[in-house]
Amino acid sequence: MKQLVITIILSLTALAGAADFGADARNYDGAAWSPYGVGAAIGVLSWLTFYFSDKPIGASSFYATLAGFIGKLVAKRHTESLAYFKTNPPRIDWSLLFVTSIIVGGFIAAWTGGEIRNEWLHPMWVDRFGDSIALRGLIGFAGGVLMAFGARLAGGCTSGHGISGTLQLNVGSWLTAICMFTAGIATAMLLYTVL
Repeated sequence: MKQLVITIILSLTALAGAADFGADARNYDGAAWSPYGVGAAIGVLSWLTFYFSDKPIGASSFYATLAGFIGKLVAKRHTESLAYFKTNPPRIDWSLLFVTSIIVGGFIAAWTGGEIRNEWLHPMWVDRFGDSIALRGLIGFAGGVLMAFGARLAGGCTSGHGISGTLQLNVGSWLTAICMFTAGIATAMLLYTVL
C-alpha cells in the first residue's frame, strides 16, 4: 500500500511538472528560487509528512515548547505545575526540528538564490521609516508576538492552517488563510501608504 501511495504522489508531481502554466518554473528569471518549484515541493512535503508521521505541517506549537524549555530553566516547579505543561511537557519533537529546519532552509535558500545581503534595514523600510535599527527591531518583535498570539488563538499558524488545513479542505483553515492574507495586505497598505 505504501508503494502505491508513493507511486501516485510521484506520478502526480511529475504530471504537475509537465503541465504548461504559461511559465517555466525551471527557468524562473527572478533572483530567488522559483515560487512554482517551491510551492510544488511544499505540497509534496505535506503529503509525505501526513503519510510518514500522521501529523500536519505546523509551527505554532513550537512557541509553547520553547516557552516550556525556558520556563524549566527559570522556574522549573512553576512551569511543571501549569496545566498545559502537565499534558504537553516540553520535549524535543518534530515541531522543534521543523522550525529549526525552516531557519536553516531559509539561510540555504537565500545563499543559493543570491539573496544574502549585508544590511540591517531594507531600503524600502529606510525610505518610509528612517534608519533606526531599534525601531525596526521593536516593530519586528511586536509583530512576532502578535503573530504567535494569533496563531495560538486560531489553533494554528500560516503553515498549519494555510498549508495543512487547506490541503485537507478544512473550512476553518480556508477562512483563517483568507483572513491572514487580508490582514497582511491591510497592514502593508497601512504601513507603506497611510502612515
